[in-house]
Amino acid sequence: MKKVVIMEPLGISGEELAAFQRPFEERGIAFVSYPKTTDVEQLVAEARDADAMILANMPMPDEVIRQCERLKFIDVAFTGVDHVGLNAAKEKGIAVSNAAGYSNEAVSELVLGMALSLLRNLPQVEERCRSGGTKDGLVGGELRGKTVGIIGYGKIGRRSGELFHAFGCHVLAQSRHMQADAPDYVEQVSQEELLRRADIVVLHCPLNDSTRGMINYEKLRLMKPTAYLINVARGPVTNEDDLARALREGIIAGAAIDVFTAEPPLAPDTQLLHAPHTLLTPHVAFATHESMTLRAEIVFDNLRAWLDGKQKNVIL
Repeated sequence: MKKVVIMEPLGISGEELAAFQRPFEERGIAFVSYPKTTDVEQLVAEARDADAMILANMPMPDEVIRQCERLKFIDVAFTGVDHVGLNAAKEKGIAVSNAAGYSNEAVSELVLGMALSLLRNLPQVEERCRSGGTKDGLVGGELRGKTVGIIGYGKIGRRSGELFHAFGCHVLAQSRHMQADAPDYVEQVSQEELLRRADIVVLHCPLNDSTRGMINYEKLRLMKPTAYLINVARGPVTNEDDLARALREGIIAGAAIDVFTAEPPLAPDTQLLHAPHTLLTPHVAFATHESMTLRAEIVFDNLRAWLDGKQKNVIL
């Protein structure tokens, strides 16, 4: 009998989870679910005898994977896999799949909401209203006519571009490679040109050696003082201290940040918590009821495909 461990909750109801598991249990597959933990010894104890594991965005370090002698498949309920010990998985010949595509709509819609919130000063005007104040000094701007620059023009970046285009924005895009099938309304430019021209810069790029710390003080100084930065990619893509400094100095007008160097809850001394003109959310871009259900569908389809010898969404 094969054993599958679910290393953290998948954001769906117990009834939904049972329905997804049932066809596998009929094939003799056993499931065990655990609460989320970062304790290495506990992770090893939970996964040591598993044939496959399912996890979302919790860290799964190399040292845990190396001690899982039976492990043959890691089913990541997330798009990014930089939190998974891929070196150990590669050493041990463990297959890895992700759940790319589950959050395209969720992330893109939050980006649009963040852009509208920044332009219309929504947190500030709500506080004014609750405290008996007025809009004085907080008159906002409109999306229509703004230039939006998307760094990382993959599937989520494309969906964000579609939404901004629908609002009457001019869309710039920059990726490692030119996209031959990009829509006519998208202008593909260099990163430097995008930063100089955009009123709103949106980060949708993956985290890797080339993007870590990519948005630093020098890059932020290329942006207009009236421009906004939105990061829903990965926290380390930006240098947080540099971004906080740029916000304090008025180098840019503001920022909306959903991802951080450390996963929330954030330490009280995190500089972005104390920087002006910021909208901060605790890594929620991917999290909607609809996306969680779609994610589970992809994850269990990945498991089915791997069991049948036809791995999907291959990372390794």
